[in-house]
Amino acid sequence: MTVLEGENLCKTYRLGGAEIKALQGVTLRVEQGEFVAVMGPSGSGKSTLMHVLGFLDSPDSGTIRLLGKEMTGLGEEERAYLRNRIIGFVFQQFNLMARSTAIENVLLPLLYSDDPVRRLRRPVGFLKRVGLGDRMRHKPSELSGGQQQRVAIARALVNHPFVLFADEPTGNLDSRSGREVMDILQELHQGGMTVILVTHDEHVAAAAQRIIRMQDGQIVLEERRSKTAPGSFPQEVRFAAERLRRKKYSFREFREHFFQAFRMIASNKLRSCLSMLGVLIGVACVITMLALGRGARESITEQLSRMGSNLIGIRSGSVKVHGVSSEAGATTRFTLDDVAAICETVPGIVRAAPQVQGGAQAVYGNKNWSTRVIGTTPEYAPMKNQEPAMGRFFTEDENRARRRVVLLGETVARELFGEENAIGKTIKLNRIYFQVIGLLPSLGGSTWHDQDDVVVVPLMTAMSRLLGKDYLDQMDVEVATVGQMKDAEESIRNLIIRRHRLTPERYDSFNVRNYTEIQEALSSTTKTFSVLLGAVAAISLVVGGIGIMNIMLVSVKERTREIGLRKAVGATPFDILLQFLVEAVVITFLGGMAGIILAVVISAGIAYFAQWKMVIDLVSLLVAFIFSAAVGVVFGLAPARQAAELDPIEALRYE
Repeated sequence: MTVLEGENLCKTYRLGGAEIKALQGVTLRVEQGEFVAVMGPSGSGKSTLMHVLGFLDSPDSGTIRLLGKEMTGLGEEERAYLRNRIIGFVFQQFNLMARSTAIENVLLPLLYSDDPVRRLRRPVGFLKRVGLGDRMRHKPSELSGGQQQRVAIARALVNHPFVLFADEPTGNLDSRSGREVMDILQELHQGGMTVILVTHDEHVAAAAQRIIRMQDGQIVLEERRSKTAPGSFPQEVRFAAERLRRKKYSFREFREHFFQAFRMIASNKLRSCLSMLGVLIGVACVITMLALGRGARESITEQLSRMGSNLIGIRSGSVKVHGVSSEAGATTRFTLDDVAAICETVPGIVRAAPQVQGGAQAVYGNKNWSTRVIGTTPEYAPMKNQEPAMGRFFTEDENRARRRVVLLGETVARELFGEENAIGKTIKLNRIYFQVIGLLPSLGGSTWHDQDDVVVVPLMTAMSRLLGKDYLDQMDVEVATVGQMKDAEESIRNLIIRRHRLTPERYDSFNVRNYTEIQEALSSTTKTFSVLLGAVAAISLVVGGIGIMNIMLVSVKERTREIGLRKAVGATPFDILLQFLVEAVVITFLGGMAGIILAVVISAGIAYFAQWKMVIDLVSLLVAFIFSAAVGVVFGLAPARQAAELDPIEALRYE
C-alpha cells in the first residue's frame, strides 16, 4: 500500500544568473513499512527529493500524494501540520537547540501539536528507548555526537510519525556511533515504520530494502533487495492525512513561549539589559514627567484654595494720561460704603472682606522685623482660609472699637519669638503696642515673596491708628456658587462705575479679578506643560523601541537555524511570529517594571531634595506600562514577521 507518491517532480534553484535543476521529472512511490535508501553524489538531488516529499519544500511542478490524497499546493500551515503529525526528520547536523536540555529538545514537537496527550512520560520514554535515560538533563554540548543524533531521533519520534526521513544520519558520526544509529533505525522499521534514508555510504544503504540511485536530478537506478510486507494504515494516521485542520492554540503553548522568552533573556544577559535600558529610561521619564506636572497642578490648586474659593477681588488701578500712568488708586478710591453697596445690590454675594495694606516694623524685646500689615474684618479668616492655627481671630466688636490686637504669620512669629509661645504677648508695630491673640496658618513661600511674612490687625485699627488711611486698598467678595461668578463680576464692575461716575477713559482705574479664572488658566497651563513633558519623555521610549527592534533583528539572524528547526518539526509561521513577539513584549515588560521602580525612586528623590511636589497616580503607571507594551509589539512585529517568513530549508542551511 502506497504511503508517499511523487510524480514528475521538478525543482530548480536560481543562484545569481545560473539555474540549477535539482529534480528533473522524478517519479517515486514508497510503500507502507518500507525502508528506502536514496543514494547519489553531492548535487544529485537526493536531499531536495527528501525535502519535497517531507513537505519542507515545494516542487516547481509535479504531484505529491500522501496516503492516496493529493497534497500538491498546500499552504504553509497545512504542510507544518503534516510535518508535525505524519513526518519525522533526522538531520545530519543534528539541529539541536544548544541552550535546551535533551528532554527539552525532544519536547519541542509537542509544543506545536494539538494532541491532548502531552505528558512528560512520552519524551522520557523515547529517550530511554534510544539509550539516553540517564542523560535527559544534559545539554547538547555535554553529549557526544552519537548521543546528539539519538536525541534527534527521539525528537523525530515523539509525535509518533508514520514516515521517518533521515538525511545522512551517520555522516558526522564515528563508526561505532553510526552503527548504533542504524540499529535504532532498523528497529523502528521492524516495528512497522516507513523509513526513507538519504546517504552516500554503501554500508549504510545496505540496511535498506530498496536502494534508489540518483544523478543530475534524476533516478538512474532502482534496486530492490527484499519485499515489504503489506499492511493497513492506522486509523489516526489516515484521519490526520485526510482531514487537515487549522491548529488550535492553547494556554500551555503561550506559557511555553513566555518560558522560552525568559530563558533567551537569561542566556543573553548583557544584550537583554541593553535592550531593556531604552524602555526603562523611557518609562521612568514618562512617569516622572507626568508626576512633576500633576504635582505642579496640585500645588497651584492648594495655593489658590488657601486664598479661598469663589472669590472676586476688586483693587484700585491707575489711569494712563498721555501714556503716563498715575498713582494707583489716585482716581478710584474704595470706601466702606462701596463694600456695603456691593453686598446689598449684587445677587449671590455671601460676604465681603475690605482690606488696607502697608508696611510696619515689628518689635519684641530686643528683636525687630520689617513685615507687611493687613488690616481687615473678621470675614477675612473664613474667606481666605486663615482661621488661626493657635489662638483666635479678632471679632467685629474689636474691629469697631479699634482694639490693638494682632495675629502673626509664621515667619514673623519665628523671628520675634523663636520657640517661645507668642499668644498673649505684646509687640510694637510702628511704635504702637499690640497684643498677640493668634497665629496664622502657614501659607508657604511663593515665587515673589514669603506669604507668612505678614501680620493681620482689625481694619478700623489699621486705618485710624497704624496706617492712617481713609480709603481701602482692595475688597474681596465671596460668591455663593461658581456659576454666579461671571454675573457677579459684571454687576460689581457696573456698580463701581456708577457709584464713582467713571467715564470710559477711566474704566482702567480699578481691576476686578476672578480667582477661579486664574486657577483655571494656571491649571490649563500646567496640564499643557505636563503633556509636553510626557511627549518629550515618550520620544525616549520610542528610541528604546527602535533599540529593541535592532536587537530582535540581530536575534533573528543568530537563531535562523533554530527557526528552521522549529518549522521542520511543525511550527507554523504564526507560531514563529508569536514566539518573537512574546520575547519583545517580555523585554519591554521587564524594562517597564524596572522603569516604574526607577520613576518612584527618582520622584521620591526630587520631592525630598528639591521640595517639589511629585504625584504618581495609577493612571500614569498604567499609561506608561501600556505604552511600553505597545512599543514591544510595534517594534517587535517587523523582526517577528521576518522570522516567520523564513524558508525552513534556507534557514536550516544558514551558517
